[in-house]
Amino acid sequence: MSRKRQRLVPDAFGLKRRRERGQTEADPLRGESGKRGRPRARRGAAGGGRTAPPALLPAAVTRSLRPGSARAAVAELVQLFPRGLFEDALPPIALRSQVYSLVPDRTVADRQLKELQEQGEIRVIQLGFDLDAHGIIFTEDYRTRVLKACDGRPYAGAVQKFLALVLPACGDLSFQQDQMTQTFGFRDPEITQLVNAGVLTVRDAGSWWLAVPGAGRFIKYFVKGRQAVLGMVRKAKYRELLLSELLGRRAPAAVRLGLTYHVHDLIGAQLVDCVSTTSGTLLRLPET
Repeated sequence: MSRKRQRLVPDAFGLKRRRERGQTEADPLRGESGKRGRPRARRGAAGGGRTAPPALLPAAVTRSLRPGSARAAVAELVQLFPRGLFEDALPPIALRSQVYSLVPDRTVADRQLKELQEQGEIRVIQLGFDLDAHGIIFTEDYRTRVLKACDGRPYAGAVQKFLALVLPACGDLSFQQDQMTQTFGFRDPEITQLVNAGVLTVRDAGSWWLAVPGAGRFIKYFVKGRQAVLGMVRKAKYRELLLSELLGRRAPAAVRLGLTYHVHDLIGAQLVDCVSTTSGTLLRLPET
């Protein structure tokens, strides 16, 4: 018997809407343990983004953070970061796209992330493989791992000066030469040492991105893992796959960061559509 596929219909803003089709099964990303019969949240006209199943927050987080906030989302996502894979040398990194999977209103998410950035609680870094690929790191985690990475190295003094003077005063993604030399008093050799330490990477002549020492391996794993998980959905029948089925499969060797880590990215980056069904959340490749 042929299977009749249901299409997602565009709404007033031309974006695809998740369909409601009765009661839903437990959602693996939410940590639910059975049928709840809860209505799925649907994107309103003012939201501007796709709704996605939020992950279940640890009790310690839900007690201290407002549910649905970008701060809560980052706290949850960094728990998924595989620290052991990098010998705990990297600070736990979440992506902006992953935050969108938990805070579907992108305007709200961006505003809250900007507030956290201005308050000095988080640092945002440019990951390099895409202009919109931003990593999010708690500032204290960044400071701790950078100090550990440069301990005993020739550039340790320049790095300590950067962490003491620049990090608390400036939350920008990048820094200009005049800013570094005139505002913060760095000499050209010290800036070169920061680049050698991996704290800065060259953006263009006279400007640098904030960076994380040793992050190149993470970026390599992330890009390969994203393509591998997308491939799992692409190879499925009708190019769609239940979330529970995807998370229950054995991850390909290229998926070093974990399936759940990548699924949050795919949903938030809108590389897959989320559809609520009676069997649970369905991930479907968008029609092109």
